[in-house]
This record gives sequence, structure tokens and C-alpha cells, in this order.
Amino acid sequence: MTIDRWLRAIAGLFIMASVVLGFLVSPNWYYFTAFVGLNLFQSAFTRWCPMITFLRKLGVPETATAGHSH
Repeated sequence: MTIDRWLRAIAGLFIMASVVLGFLVSPNWYYFTAFVGLNLFQSAFTRWCPMITFLRKLGVPETATAGHSH
């Protein structure tokens, strides 16, 4: 998987998990939901996302290698 796909998967997981935790544990978890959404929003304009920096350091590829488009 590429950085773009990992980023979408992680953001989706964080949002869904924080919504469930907000419902089941404490409404304070909705602040985490808002943080993830705000981070996605700012990255659309600044073209910088902390999670992408982290994924690059982990060695996640930027693009799919030839023959592995899925």
C-alpha cells in the first residue's frame, strides 16, 4: 500500500474509533474526532500532514511499484 492509501485508512480508523469511544466511553473522545478532521482540512491547504511524515520515516512507499496497482 502507498502512503496515500495508508493515510486514508488510518484517518478513517481514527475517526470511527473516536466516534465509538465518544458514544461508549466519554464524549471527550469527540475532540479527537475533531482534531483528525481539522488536520485533514489544514493539510489540504498546507500540503503538510504529520502522519505522512511519520509514514515516510517508516519507509512506506510514495507510489505503487510496477505490477502492483492494487
